[in-house]
Amino acid sequence: QVQLVESGGGLVQAGGSLRLSCTASGSIFSNNVMGWFRQAPGKQRELVARISSGGSTNYADSVKGRFTISRDSAKNTVYLQMNSLKPEDTAVYYCNLAYGFSNYWGQGSQVAVSS
Repeated sequence: QVQLVESGGGLVQAGGSLRLSCTASGSIFSNNVMGWFRQAPGKQRELVARISSGGSTNYADSVKGRFTISRDSAKNTVYLQMNSLKPEDTAVYYCNLAYGFSNYWGQGSQVAVSS
């Protein structure tokens, strides 16, 4: 059983920064992709950023240059540093771990950005 536990998030003013963390535990295949998705009220869940076990990254266009994803594979932990936050970044952020046909999700972390 794989479990993802998120931390971070909260309320911040526009232009501020937050950092999300997510640690995976359980039986995890070493060749995997970890990432962050978000879902705003009334909208579909969308990819924010992801990083492979080899370090390759990709970002949503809306966060490029502002958000940075990183990982510590020894700790099965992924981070999302969010800078220059905007009100439109307000959403529930979900950590994701994927490999093969397996796909796991964290419990979600609320990020709210006030204008």
